Formats: sequence, structure tokens, C-alpha cells
Amino acid sequence: MTSENKELREDLWNRANEIIRKSLSDSEYKTWFTRITLGPEENGKITLYANSAFFRDNFIKVYKKTVEDALNSLGEGVFTIDVQIKNQKEEKEESQKKETPEDKPIKEKTPEKKTVKKDVVLNSAYTFDSFIPGENSNFAYSACLAIAKDPGSVYNPCLIYGGVGLGKTHLLQSIGNYVHQTTNLKVMYVTAENFTNEFIQAINDRTTRQFQNKYRKVSVLLIDDIQFLQKKAETQNELFNTFNDLYDTGRQIVFTCDRPVEELRDVTDRLRSRFSRGLNIDIQPPSFETRMAILRAKCREKKFPINDDVLEYIANNISSNVRALESCITKLMAYSTLLKKDISLETAKEQLGQIINSNKDTSGISIDQIIKTVASYYNVSPFDIKGKSKSQSIVLPRKIAMYLCRTMTDFSTTEIAAEFGGKNHTTVIYSIEKVEALLHSSDTDTAALIEKLKKQIKADSKK
Repeated sequence: MTSENKELREDLWNRANEIIRKSLSDSEYKTWFTRITLGPEENGKITLYANSAFFRDNFIKVYKKTVEDALNSLGEGVFTIDVQIKNQKEEKEESQKKETPEDKPIKEKTPEKKTVKKDVVLNSAYTFDSFIPGENSNFAYSACLAIAKDPGSVYNPCLIYGGVGLGKTHLLQSIGNYVHQTTNLKVMYVTAENFTNEFIQAINDRTTRQFQNKYRKVSVLLIDDIQFLQKKAETQNELFNTFNDLYDTGRQIVFTCDRPVEELRDVTDRLRSRFSRGLNIDIQPPSFETRMAILRAKCREKKFPINDDVLEYIANNISSNVRALESCITKLMAYSTLLKKDISLETAKEQLGQIINSNKDTSGISIDQIIKTVASYYNVSPFDIKGKSKSQSIVLPRKIAMYLCRTMTDFSTTEIAAEFGGKNHTTVIYSIEKVEALLHSSDTDTAALIEKLKKQIKADSKK
């Protein structure tokens, strides 16, 4: 191919890319299109190169038509694309020629034996096959599967964040189960709370070297709920050093969090930068269609068929928590099995009333909306209100938010407690009593504030 044709082809590809970039989010464009390279063109067929079969297959499935439409909209002819896997062997040999011994990453010389996997504590039910992806989680699902198939090579590190019950832990442990079952790599799954407790114990026992060896000799490190690390300076420092050791030697790290990195408080800047260095993905609440798919999958898994009208009733009334969907199926199954009765729509409504009411927004006002409005008024983070901080600047807004949740919605104190970081329902009751005591006292300022917040919450909920 002449240099002139090559320049025309590159110009065509660059122009098409600009069209594609405008139709996608920055993170989606960077994830998929910065990893595709342009190849030759022959008779209107343009070859693109991907670095793995998984990446190629998913790119073709999701973006082939998008690319062809962008190319053909330029009026330069009719084009199709063919996505092939780049010859990785040649790339590797070329790379090795350029590396000096000092530049080469440290790799494990021999695969580790199965017997070294005794530290893996994974729920075998959490697999990619049992996860039901939807528009809310497709991106996170695809990224996690890519990581599992080629750990340390793509999306390293990776952070998955989102609300309670949306599948973060499921995806995290799916990576661990996949790697554990298909390779000899050593996998470690741990919650941030357990990581902290182990580190404290290691300090007390003077066994920090053993602790470091445990976490720095793994090939894949999976850490759940990193928001727990807030205000724990020494643990953060230990994780920072562990992160550097693993990352610098090409080993995979994946985190989950209940909020975006920028919302984390009392986390050192250098550790925050490590969390945000790689791919950050959020998981949103599932759509109605995804909720129906999840319910049907749970019924198949439990071998417990339920009529679609019952499933639709559940999906219409529980919208933001996958765990609650499964709770409904479990309760109906127990009722049917123990009492030997079929499940009708009327039976479902009767038996699921408490679960539905605790997850249903009958007032048109959600707990999240109340928390956000209160947080905005007090100029604090919603995540701090949900968290464990005992600072006076947080405690009062939290009590008021709990009181408003109980008086403005149909949520029970148990369900409100769950939304406030899994607290005990007695904490909610105590907070409500404290606010009510202020309202019944001569403190007119509190009463005026509550009314002002109620008006603002109602206004915000209609936006």
C-alpha cells in the first residue's frame, strides 16, 4: 500500500473516531477504542486489531455497526470492518529485544501448585454464569470477565463502586472463582475490614513480615468495601505499599467501594490516586427487564417455577436492591414448600407485604433523596451521613435524616437502618426519639428546620 493510501485510510479512521467519541462516554471510549489499532484496507474492508479474543468478540458484538455507520457517514465509500487478534507473539519478542534485564517485570518462574490456594475464601455461588448483567452492569460485568481471563494485563487496577445489593461482591468473587478454577495463580479475596483487623493483629503479635508476605505473594488481590479504610492511616499505608509491590510486578488488583473515590474522606492522597489510577466503573440499580431476568434466573436456580404475574408484581415493587428480589423468591419458596400451597398473585401480595413495603417508595420520596437533601443543607457528604462518623457535624444531620425517613416514607426502622450503612434498627429508633424530644421542647428552631427540610425534600423529589 502506498504512503498516500495509508494517509487517506488513517485520516478516514481519525474522522470516524471523532464521530464515535461524541456518541460515547469518555470512560467507554477509552476502554474500547484506545485498545483498537488500525490495520490495512482492501476492497472496502478495513482491518482493525485487538489484543485478545475476548476483546475482539465483545468489540464486534457491541461496536461493529457503530464503527461501520461512522465510516460510511463520511461519504468516502461503503466500508465494512474486520477485527482480528494482533500477533502477540511477535509483539512480545519485539518488546523483549528492547528490554534490558533491569527493565523486565518480575514474573513468577513456575506456576504455583493447587495446594497453595488454602487462603482463598470464596462463595462458590458467585460466578459469572450466575450473574445477570443488564444495562446497569454490562460494563462492569465485561470488564471483570476480561480481568478474570487475563489478570494483570488489562484494567489494572480496577475499582467497582455502587450502592448496597447491586452485585459488587458477586462480580469481585466471580473474578476470584474464575481465576482459581482455570489457572494456578494464587488468589486472595478479603474485605477491607478483615484486612485491617489482620494488620492490627499482626502488629500486636509482631508478625507484620508474615502479614506482608501473605498479601504480597499473590497474583490476584481482591479487596471488598475499601470505604472501611477511612481514618485508618496505618492500614492505608500498609495497603499503599502492598499495592505498589503488586502493581509494579504486573499482578492484578481489584477493589469495590460503596461510593466514588472522590467521595472517600480521610484517605491519603497517594492511596486515593492508586484507587483511581486504573478503571473505575459504577453499577446502577437494574431496569425492570433486568429485574425480571434476575427473578427468572433465581427461580430456575432453585427449581421453583413462579407465574410471570407474580414475578412482575415483585419486579414492579422492588427496584433498587437485587438481594431483596432474591429474598422474595426465598420466602415464597419456603411458604409453598412448608405449607404445600401453590403461589398465586394474592398469596404473593400477602406474604411479601413486609419486604415490598420496606423497599417500596409509596410517597414518591426515596431514602436517598432525603439523605441528599439533608446533606446538602448541612454541607456534608451523603456517604458520611450513611457512615459511622461520630463527629457532631455528622451526628445531628444523620438523626434528622433518619427521623425524616421514618415520617415521610413507609420504610420500617429496620429497612432505614440498612440504608444507613447497615446500622441496628435501635439506632434509628433512638435518633427518632431524640429529634422528637427536640420538637416537643421549647426549641422552635428545630421545628422550623424540619418543616423547611420537608418542603425542600418534596420539591427535590418532583424534579
